[in-house]
Amino acid sequence: MSVAAVRTVPAQPTAAVPSSIYPADPQSSLQSAVQQIVQQHHGSVALFAQQLNTGKQLALGADTPVQTASTIKLTLLWTLLREVALGHAQWSEPISLHPGEAVAGAGVLHFLDAPVTLTLKDVTTMMVILSDNTATNLLIDRFPTAAVNANMTALGLRNTWFYKKISVPATGPMPADQPKFGLGKTTPREIASVMERIGRCDLNLPGQPGLDQSKANAACKIALDMLRSQFYRDTIPRYLDALDSAEAANGIASKTGSLNATRSDVALIAGKSGPIMLAVYTYNNAAQGWSVDNEGEVTIAKIAKAVVTAWSPQGIDGKQLVPGLGLRDASAGTAATPSNESAPGGTR
Repeated sequence: MSVAAVRTVPAQPTAAVPSSIYPADPQSSLQSAVQQIVQQHHGSVALFAQQLNTGKQLALGADTPVQTASTIKLTLLWTLLREVALGHAQWSEPISLHPGEAVAGAGVLHFLDAPVTLTLKDVTTMMVILSDNTATNLLIDRFPTAAVNANMTALGLRNTWFYKKISVPATGPMPADQPKFGLGKTTPREIASVMERIGRCDLNLPGQPGLDQSKANAACKIALDMLRSQFYRDTIPRYLDALDSAEAANGIASKTGSLNATRSDVALIAGKSGPIMLAVYTYNNAAQGWSVDNEGEVTIAKIAKAVVTAWSPQGIDGKQLVPGLGLRDASAGTAATPSNESAPGGTR
């Protein structure tokens, strides 16, 4: 597979930075650097990257439908945020876990004695930072997948589907491709657009009245704080956390997904030269162990470092990871949809 050409803009002068964050060969392009990483991976790789303020893009199989694992939870998060901004849900509302409802896998809720009652914010936090499967199922009871999928369709995302609850048989007919994809389906480009909308705080749906942006911002700030508190940091943040000295303001908001043969991560990275949207999926992986050195996780981490090194050589700054990402048109308050240019081609 070949990496699509990187779209560039004239270089801007930058301050001196440590040579250790530059590629070994300063003349190598991001395209060739990523191609080398992909060729060394024992499996398949699909990705979409874009620096939102410059329009630079990098794509590899960006429109290929992939198994999402837990990254599909971003679509549930977007729907939840919209409902909070509309006033149809409250962060303080109670969500109860009853005996027999817990499912195994990622998270901590299945270790608690039921019944137990938490707030919507507590349960959402567990879904995001721990990828808690039980928490996800509780949120699906509150915000059904049918509503989530209707929202994604309204946003024009034809290949993004959240099929069902985790570790629970489907209730009702499923699309024909559900057995192939399991929990969910998306493409790197489409799921990147969902994360971008959370970052830009664009919770609007086409053809429907625009939301009160101040209420949307309040909801998105809470979500970004959750995403930047991601517990699983061995993929996109792996080599980048060291570039961010502001520990109180982490510069990476991300959501991971893992299955035996799949590792994925979708993130907003607060580059000092501009925010970067990155979605990377490794699948058909030969390495299926669950150590932190799993090849799929390391491959994602290498790609993330190559992208940030090329597009934001000064590193990252968490202070810029705020609703709107500093990019919002004050007169519109909406997010730009990523270009749809063609490009080559236990759940956690």
